[in-house]
Parts: sequence; structure tokens; C-alpha cells
Amino acid sequence: MPPTERARDGKTHQLRLMYFGWVGVGAHIENSPPGFLRLAGHPLRWRLLRELGRSDRRVAELCELAGRRQSLVSYHLRQLREGGLVSLRRSDADGRDTYYLLDVERCGARLADAGGALHPALAPATSPPRRRTAGATTARALFLCTGNSARSQMAEALCERLSGGAVRAASAGSHPKPLHPNAVRVMRNRGIDISGRRSKHLGELAGRRFDYVISLCDRVREVCPDFPGAPELIHWSIPDPAREPGPDEETRPAFQRTAAELETRIGFLITAIERTNTQEGASTHV
Repeated sequence: MPPTERARDGKTHQLRLMYFGWVGVGAHIENSPPGFLRLAGHPLRWRLLRELGRSDRRVAELCELAGRRQSLVSYHLRQLREGGLVSLRRSDADGRDTYYLLDVERCGARLADAGGALHPALAPATSPPRRRTAGATTARALFLCTGNSARSQMAEALCERLSGGAVRAASAGSHPKPLHPNAVRVMRNRGIDISGRRSKHLGELAGRRFDYVISLCDRVREVCPDFPGAPELIHWSIPDPAREPGPDEETRPAFQRTAAELETRIGFLITAIERTNTQEGASTHV
């Protein structure tokens, strides 16, 4: 075979390998599955990821849900933390406790990468949850924090905006305080005006029915009353930006971070609600 043809054949062979994601360092075929699959593929770690996908949890709660001893659960949680899929936060209610959180965005990206490593056609275009257009109300969600002055007010407004009104949102607090100026400013920068909203005690809503009750504060989780209709209880351990020391101008970045985290979590929550309602509708039809 002439040198030109051999070179052409060699290049074609390399392109084929690259196309199927098989060329690694030194053009050796990579046989090990991606790190995400090795982490998530363990039955107990998968169970922990599934539970944290529903709600932030303390380690004792995860042990009870998984039916495993704490030393074993803690070991696998450490593996998930080192892999970047799970993080933890110190509880605001009890400094001896910590809450574990699932990084849903990172899990989604890693899962997409794993699909692309198997075959490029399995690598979907990754993007954040899209904003919904207006439609019929599909669910009722209540967001709770201590003061109802920042986190829950921002969550209520973001849920309404991101769902296009498909999710009817409300908010309240265990010890209501006036609306924080930085919460108003940060939401105004996102095109949402919450200046006319008032803080409410959660007792005002105790008799109302909700499909989802989301506590955003470790303290309010401990005093959350029972709501009629057995709503799904979800906890997001989000620090209170109003507790940041300093004048309003210096603490505004904390409110911006809170709004960004809420927007991400609520986007995924709305997607989950939509898929749940779609599945329930299909089951009813059948």
C-alpha cells in the first residue's frame, strides 16, 4: 500500500476511534466506566442519591431510610462527597447536625458525559431547566422559612415565574419579619417585583391544602405543622442571607447566591412536578 493511502487509513481509523469516544491518553482504548457510573452504580450509593434527590437529609435520617448502620452510610456519603455529587451544610437549628445535599446540576452533567462516553448519540445537549409558559394550575406549593422576609418570599416569586403560573405558590414563616430590602432588590434585578408582598405567619395557612411543602430553613423544619391532604414534605437546607454581618450593600451578594440556588432547585422541582402529573394523567387515562 502506498504511504499516502496508509496515512489516510491510519487517520480514518483514528477518527473512528475518536468518534466513538474510545481514544484516551496515548490512543489507548479506555475500558473503565466513567466515574459517575462507578459512584452511582453501587446499590446503597444509588439509594442515597435517590433520597437526597427528594430532600436534604441528616445522616440519621438516611440511615433510617436505607436501613443501614451509620458507619456504612457515612462511608458511602464520603465517597459521594469526594466525587462531587453530594455536599453538606451545618444545620442552623442545631450546630451538631449537618444536612447532606445532592448537586442535581452536576449529576445531570456527569450523566450526560457518561452517555457521550458510550456513544456520541447518547450525549444530549445539556441546558438548565427551561422557563415554562403559562398554563393550567397543576400543583400547589408552600415555601417556609423563619422570617418569611427573604428566602421563602423569593422562592414563591421564582416558582410562579419559572412555572408560568402552572404551580400556585405561597410562602410563610414561623416568626415573620418585614420584607428584607435586599430580597426586593435582588428579585427586581431578575425582573420580579415583590415589594408589595407581606410576611405571613405559617398559622395563617395551616388549614390550606398543598401538594408540596418545602422548608428552606432548618429551624422551621422542626416546627412545621401538619397540613391537610398529606402533602409531600421537602427540605432544602439554605442559609439565611439576612444573617450575614454587615450593611445591606455588603450582604447583597449573599442574597444573590440564595436567589441563584433557589432558581436552580425550583427549576428541577417544577420539572419533577410536571413529569409526576404527566405520569399520573397517563395512569388515569389507562
